[in-house]
Formats: sequence, C-alpha cells, structure tokens
Amino acid sequence: MTELLQVRDLKMHFPIKEAAGFVRTRKLVQAVDGVSFDLKAGGTLGLVGESGCGKSTTGRAITRLLNPTAGQILFKGTDIAQLKEKELRPFRRQLQIVFQDPYSSLNPRQTVSNILTTPLRVHNLVRKGRELARVQELLERVGLNPEHHNRYPNEFSGGQRQRIGIARALAVEPEVIIADEPVSALDVSIQAQVMNLLEDLRRDLGIAFVFIAHDLGVVRHFCDEVAVMYLGKIVEQGPREQIYTAPQHPYTQALLSAAPDLGTIRGIPPKERIRLVGDVPSPIDPPSGCRFRTRCWKAEDICASHEPMLIPKTSSAPGHAAACHFAEPKLDLTAATA
Repeated sequence: MTELLQVRDLKMHFPIKEAAGFVRTRKLVQAVDGVSFDLKAGGTLGLVGESGCGKSTTGRAITRLLNPTAGQILFKGTDIAQLKEKELRPFRRQLQIVFQDPYSSLNPRQTVSNILTTPLRVHNLVRKGRELARVQELLERVGLNPEHHNRYPNEFSGGQRQRIGIARALAVEPEVIIADEPVSALDVSIQAQVMNLLEDLRRDLGIAFVFIAHDLGVVRHFCDEVAVMYLGKIVEQGPREQIYTAPQHPYTQALLSAAPDLGTIRGIPPKERIRLVGDVPSPIDPPSGCRFRTRCWKAEDICASHEPMLIPKTSSAPGHAAACHFAEPKLDLTAATA
C-alpha cells in the first residue's frame, strides 16, 4: 500500500482575548500542536485520547473544515493545507467526514433525497434524471429502505440517521473518510451494526479511514494503526497489536488500564488500575517539556526541561514510537481491552 494521506506538524491554534485590567492580552488555545502521521490507501488509523485532547479538531483540520494554523496536509503529494476554496473543491470530494452527532449533522428541513442529491450536483457526478436512482442505491448500500428517500431526518432513529450521514459521505466516492466518533452517540446494539457497515465499506470499496474514538475496544476491532493523543500532541503511535499488548508511554498504559476488564466477569482477578492524579492542563498554557509530566508517576527534571521526541524506542518494533524519556513496554494489558 502507498501513502495516501500524510500529515506533517499540523497545528490548530485558536486566538482568544483576555482583559487584565486595562490591558488586553492575546493568548492561544493550542488545540492541536504538531501532529504528524501517515495513512495508507485502504488503511485505517485510530486516533484515541481523552475528551479535549484535539482528536476532532485534527479531523476537521484535515478535511479543511478548519483552516490549519501551520503544517502540511499532503493528499497524494499535494499540500491542501493552504489551498484556496476554488482550488480545494476537487480534493473535498476525496476527503469526507462522518460527524459524531447524527441528530445535528443533517438538515431537518431537507428530505433524505435532497441531502444526498446536493453533493452529487455540486460535483456533477450524476446525469440529470439519474439522481433518484443513485440516492436509492446509496440508501440500500448503507442498509436503509430505498423507498424512504422522501422522508425527513426526524422520521429516522439515531442509528438510521448515522447511516444517512455515511451515505452522504459515500455519495462522492471518496478515498478517505474521517469518522469522528461515529458510534459514540448510539446504543450499544446499534453501534455494532454501524461498525459492521464501516467494515464492509472498507473491505468492498477500499476506503481509508481516520477513525476518531475514545472507545478502545472499538478502535482495536477496526483499526490497523493507532495514535494516542494527549493535549494536542501524539504521545504514542504504532501497529494495533503493539499498542494494545506492549504500550510504552505512561499515558497509553493508564488509558488501557482504565478500560473495562471483561476478565472479571469470567472470574479472573482484575488487573491493577493506574490512577492518574490531577486534571488535564489547560491548552492555553500547557506545561513545559512533556505535557503529561504533571500527571505522570515517572516524571523527573528532564521531563520539564526537554520535550521528548516521538521516536521508536526499540529496534524490535521500528514502527512503534513513543514520546517519553522513560518509555518501556508494559505487557499483559490485552485482557483489559479484549
């Protein structure tokens, strides 16, 4: 597989103004601060981390729903990070997004037919008179009744609305889909159905996915590569099995230890949980050096003075990188996420 999408040192900073007496100071919310990763054609990359770590902002910046502050977004070698709207239009067809909330991502005043026809017209993909047939084909592809094309979003359940959102992304035949927590707002039984649908699309159509989620079990089931984010930065990245069976960064180890342990249901003694102390620092004024050091049990003076680089720590796993001065694998965490 070849590199389809390459993100290099992506930054997304939001300016804010604060009044301190009679003086106004300008500060920045460093939502995303130097994220880099590669996505192969037909591959899947999972972005995981706590709420507020910058996962969704990264996804929106990649699709240019937000204009990046700095960095490169290379799609098939073309940097789309700074393209003007007219130049960007052909690439929008190739990079689509499925939003988290199926209730707010669809226009309640438009029928499903209108929602799915709009991207077809914008990109001139279907001849006039063939639009309805294409809409019905899309609905059937995502498991909905094609005869319901004239209904409004409020006439569907949450899972059905999310299928409509997926159909809208599929309408323009994209090569990459950014799935921004697509199942977190759905019931557990519906989550499995939607995940099976995404798996079918990946297998049948060869679509590459950037899958944003906080559910570690779902990410392990769906993704080949995993990147763990904390406070706007990727702290660990590598193949799925390496991340889940031998995590090297303390934050990744804490995340996996906090996942529900199904072994306790089978009568296996629960594993010791790593409990983090303190709150996530503010992205307006992040800690110096390693951003995780204020909650890390391994932190030493070097963690405050030198920011660790995201590099491989062992020669046995060259694709597995961690941004920690004291990275070491912690084994036997598979039961927590099985």
